[in-house]
Amino acid sequence: MNSEVFQSTITVPKSAIDDMNHVNNVIYLQWIQDVAKKHWETKTSETIRNTYVWVVLNHYIEYHSPAVEHDELTIQTWIDHHHGAKSERHTKIIKTSNQKVIATAKTMWCLLYKETLRPTRINKEISTLF
Repeated sequence: MNSEVFQSTITVPKSAIDDMNHVNNVIYLQWIQDVAKKHWETKTSETIRNTYVWVVLNHYIEYHSPAVEHDELTIQTWIDHHHGAKSERHTKIIKTSNQKVIATAKTMWCLLYKETLRPTRINKEISTLF
């Protein structure tokens, strides 16, 4: 699958910092979910969003380097592949000033019908958007 990279930038707030004076690992997970949601909302119509919802099956995150308060980070995400109701999304968090990779992640998502919360195959209408 040859999907485009969606990206967003953030500046690390004080609230993201833990007792070790760097970004807490739970915050990275939130950012990974937030950028996936932004990507979905940017590419889909309200009709699609009212019909389908995604749930996480698993996350795999690697932490490469710490980020600290006031760092500007670029968060990139893309769909690597999908099959049936499942889609594997990758995320890369990069320190904007020096392009150093801070963290990488793979998340397996499952598409559900919003009304029934039952898994549904990713159709062509959705796959062509990404």
